[in-house]
Amino acid sequence: MYVEECDPTARNAVTRDDPRVTRVGRFIRRTSIDELPQFFNVLKGDLSLVGPRPHAVSGQTRHRLYHDVVDGYFARHRVKPGVTGWAQINGWRGEIDSDEKIRMRTEFDLYYIENWSLWLDLKILLLTPIRLLDTENAY
Repeated sequence: MYVEECDPTARNAVTRDDPRVTRVGRFIRRTSIDELPQFFNVLKGDLSLVGPRPHAVSGQTRHRLYHDVVDGYFARHRVKPGVTGWAQINGWRGEIDSDEKIRMRTEFDLYYIENWSLWLDLKILLLTPIRLLDTENAY
């Protein structure tokens, strides 16, 4: 993303064909190379390999904050976020341009939190590389 165009508050999330994203940035995002530095955060203990993906607290869709759209949204913030998660391997990756998308992502994240097991983590870790081949929602 062009530096002068960034949005640290996440009020304007990246969209498909977003003019703020550079060509190099599109390639990096499509190939998920941008996720690699997160492994340093895993080693530091600030991030887990598997868990709900971190979302900005002030993230919004259609000018409504996520926590206003989804009851229980903040429950996702009670556990350590992860590099990959149940929502991502089930297709809820990428742009959140509708209330339905944040509701579904949160539903899958809460399912993961409520049903956590070592087996579920292993399943997510094994499926992640396969699901990364689908780059339709990566931009």
